[in-house]
Amino acid sequence: MEVRNVVIMGSGPAGLTAALYSSRANLNPLCFEGVHAGGQLMTTTDVENYPGFPQGILGPALMEDMRKQAARFGTELLRKDVEAVDFSRRPFKVRADGQDYYARAVIITTGASPRHLGLSNEMKLTGHGVSTCATCDGAFFRGEDLAVVGGGDSAIEEATFLTRFARSVQLIHRRAQLRASKIMQDRAFNTPKLSFIWNTVVTGIFDDDKKVTGIQIQNQESKKEQRLDIGGLFVAIGHVPNTQLFAGQIELDGQGYIVTKNGSSATSVDGVFAGGDCVDHVYRQAVTAAGMGCAASMDAERWLAAHEHELKPAKGVETGATSASRSS
Repeated sequence: MEVRNVVIMGSGPAGLTAALYSSRANLNPLCFEGVHAGGQLMTTTDVENYPGFPQGILGPALMEDMRKQAARFGTELLRKDVEAVDFSRRPFKVRADGQDYYARAVIITTGASPRHLGLSNEMKLTGHGVSTCATCDGAFFRGEDLAVVGGGDSAIEEATFLTRFARSVQLIHRRAQLRASKIMQDRAFNTPKLSFIWNTVVTGIFDDDKKVTGIQIQNQESKKEQRLDIGGLFVAIGHVPNTQLFAGQIELDGQGYIVTKNGSSATSVDGVFAGGDCVDHVYRQAVTAAGMGCAASMDAERWLAAHEHELKPAKGVETGATSASRSS
């Protein structure tokens, strides 16, 4: 039985950064990318807020560069979905594509998926006028009339942020009042350029094959429909952490996000670490995810070094180096 030092699940910025750091620390990591590799940036066109790219970079290109960098230092990348895990035994067991893999330490970076409206052309237009991240994409919509769908704190944050760039922002909510906290509501109602459309849902998106030109909205009470001409639609109805696989294995919070301890990446299971959007429901940025992946790798490396006397060497795999061996 071959036992890997580190198995990483996920191949977004957090997973590939964890892979890069782990491979540079001579841990010979195995990274399960998933069949749909690369995370949410694979559906993002221009990324202009990732450090080091003054002219911006396409989301898929950024992820491919990260992948190549991790592979360059020795990460083994498998484009397979993890089907099951067993953290009750040591070494930990991970099943993918019907095959069992074993690891001394595990890093979970499975990310989160934004909730969508479920409209027929919504996914086709994501990155072309439809967005789930105002911080990522707001600057592309200068001078546009925009709409935000949602009624919680995240929707208010998105809408107020967008007023910095947009000519106008209309927040569309299916209820007659917001779900957001009182302080967020007060901020929203006092934000110039931000108005509200109540008891209303979006039933369609109009486009010219290149970008959004408007949306169809329906009042929930009168059932009357009308077209709203806008240049961009931001969907802010929440995210779902991709953590269903770990229910009953590690501690999750009420929303399904992985709980980590004492400001570290350590989970409720000793030797299992986590980072990125499956943990973070506050920032959800590529650069913060990458930082959390770095932290998870360093925590895993130090944990392996501290438990080296308890762990048997992996068959055909070098044992993990200590943190002192890492080059910058």
